[in-house]
Amino acid sequence: MIADLKPYPEYRDSGSRWLGAVPAHWGVRSLRTLIAARSERKQPHLPLLSVAREKGVFVRSLTGDDNNHNFIPDDLSNYKVARAGNLVINKMKAWQGSMGIAPCDGIVSPAYFVFDFQITIRAFGQILFRSKPYVSHFGQVSDGVRIGQWDLSIAGMKQIPVLVPNDCEQNAIVRFLDYATRRIDRTIRANRKVIALLNEQKQAIIHNAVTRGLDPNAPLKPSGISWLGDIPEHWELRRAKQLCSSIIDCKNRTPNMVVGGDYIVVRTTNIRNGRFNLPGSYPTDRRNYEVWTQRGAPRVGDVFFTREAPVGEACLVPDMKNLCMGQRMMYFRPNPKVLDSQFLLHSIYGPVVRTYIEHVSNGSTVGHLRLGQVSALPLLWCPLDEQKKIVLYIYKASAPLNKIIIRTEREIALLREYRTRLIADVVTGKLDVREAARNLPDEAEEETCNTPLLQDGLDDSLDEEDDNTIVKFPKREI
Repeated sequence: MIADLKPYPEYRDSGSRWLGAVPAHWGVRSLRTLIAARSERKQPHLPLLSVAREKGVFVRSLTGDDNNHNFIPDDLSNYKVARAGNLVINKMKAWQGSMGIAPCDGIVSPAYFVFDFQITIRAFGQILFRSKPYVSHFGQVSDGVRIGQWDLSIAGMKQIPVLVPNDCEQNAIVRFLDYATRRIDRTIRANRKVIALLNEQKQAIIHNAVTRGLDPNAPLKPSGISWLGDIPEHWELRRAKQLCSSIIDCKNRTPNMVVGGDYIVVRTTNIRNGRFNLPGSYPTDRRNYEVWTQRGAPRVGDVFFTREAPVGEACLVPDMKNLCMGQRMMYFRPNPKVLDSQFLLHSIYGPVVRTYIEHVSNGSTVGHLRLGQVSALPLLWCPLDEQKKIVLYIYKASAPLNKIIIRTEREIALLREYRTRLIADVVTGKLDVREAARNLPDEAEEETCNTPLLQDGLDDSLDEEDDNTIVKFPKREI
């Protein structure tokens, strides 16, 4: 179906260099003609809404894990009212795509922009503004000294050209993209399940190796941990601070982002499942680097560790220069005479450390550990030469699984890239989906304003870089 899509039969110049040609029958209006600023306040009883790059506008939990650590004042009377269908923009993060259509009446931060938005099909407006071309254009009309502090220019924003097909065609675009992205996302979810199962197999290999060693005939002794049982007789239970030369914590804030800087800020989002991923880090300058490495700079042989958001992720420090840490990051520097870095990494993902983390962080994956709790991480220790043999065994036993994981992750990346491109091409008129939408099968629709209206089916934790959320609004008959 998607492969059969073709361009529209006739195009005209949109008058915008970045939009180029658009379908001849589509309207093009400046955003100023479609919005009107709202400043209603003093409705603290309404649901608290928030705006995120991954979700758009959603109802924010006051007790759950979606609060992004932002402070909520006791008095919400000064918060702005956003009515269902209003356009809400985080003006400091519009360049990231932090905007969307309010799914229901609620209140938002006074720092946000709230506009009445004159578009009939709300879901079309949501998809259009959160598509990659429009997010990029909102970025072009944002400015500031540092990219992390960019502010959306009202004057520039009002000049943004908005594509306005007729209502029937807007509905067709929403229907088609909802159908297509659901299927893409189902494939992504299936691939993620495969990765999760493979990681479970890897964990089983690691767990056994770092708690029982490689010799099945080794004499055993009680570990002193009731649930763990016996361990090799010559092994000992030690604390991380006894086996590391140093354990360095980041300052309680994050270095400024400086575009073009030669130094890299490592964040908690860069570290998952024992691996380092560069996307999600950001550049800074030498001045920030020197301030944030006063306690020490991470180097090869160290082990990164996240003490919050989420707690307990770790990886080897990559062979890269000029790294410094962002907020909630730490690193271990193992004493090379007694502790192998990779053995430490495997131990962090072993059952002893995981159980300890779960206990001291109250069982929450978004809990946190204090420096003293990290220093006290319990480690099963064996002689250095035995550690190296265990590391080699884990590497060889996990290699086939890692190969499949890497291939599957590449497939997911390609699917996400394809989804982003498909959305952009459809909402900007590069592809005609009217006939395809008419031939789609009917599907049950789920409507609620108490969810983030995330219709691509992916958890944010698994899809952090996605700027193309498809949302479902109440269907409007034409």
